Amino acid sequence: MFRGVSYVTIDAKGRMSVPVRYREQLSQLCNGEVVVTIDSEENCLMLYPLPVWNDVERKIEALPTFNKAARRIQRLLIGHATDIQMDGTGRLLLPAPLREYALMEKKLVLLGQINKIEIWSESHWLSRREQLIAVKDESSEGDQPDFLETLSL
Repeated sequence: MFRGVSYVTIDAKGRMSVPVRYREQLSQLCNGEVVVTIDSEENCLMLYPLPVWNDVERKIEALPTFNKAARRIQRLLIGHATDIQMDGTGRLLLPAPLREYALMEKKLVLLGQINKIEIWSESHWLSRREQLIAVKDESSEGDQPDFLETLSL
């Protein structure tokens, strides 16, 4: 569904233009109705087509509320989830609290992640990408989870 990297800008009002390739998919999948929430582990946002988000939300709601880790995820992901309608020109208005969480300035990076799109501040993404690459260089084969050994790309 969503893959690849795109560079976009955000205006002073918080409006971001969705790249054409994603815009067409969002129009077909959900008539431009999306949910944007925070990533609980990174300072970025996650954009879900509404039907995909509904599935994710059901899974999050089903988590046990007396489990502290589960409750944390419920509070962060559902608590920050915001319904957004793509406008006629293919723009999304990202609310200020979400932009602040993701450290957003003028330049953004969109990363397609199959069923969702991650939205990053460009400077934060470039720094994080370098950290992720460095981890690969520092890790040895023994540090990988077993399931990765069976993955063929």
